[in-house]
Amino acid sequence: MEEIIAMLNEIRPEHDFASSEDYIEDGLIDSFDIITLINMLEEKYNISIDGIDIIPENFNTAENIAELVRKSGGNI
Repeated sequence: MEEIIAMLNEIRPEHDFASSEDYIEDGLIDSFDIITLINMLEEKYNISIDGIDIIPENFNTAENIAELVRKSGGNI
């Protein structure tokens, strides 16, 4: 989870992801940020995230992002 928060902080250092319960609803990340995060996750965890999984619900918390990485074959 810490690695995901670190990636999010790299993308948007001005936001406090630890205190948010929904990154998208709270306006912490947008669609461009999600694409950037997907690229970072795919590179770090040597995975390929299926296009069908690129939905807001998979990117609104660190837990959901971690679950997406696991679902995509990543070891997190």
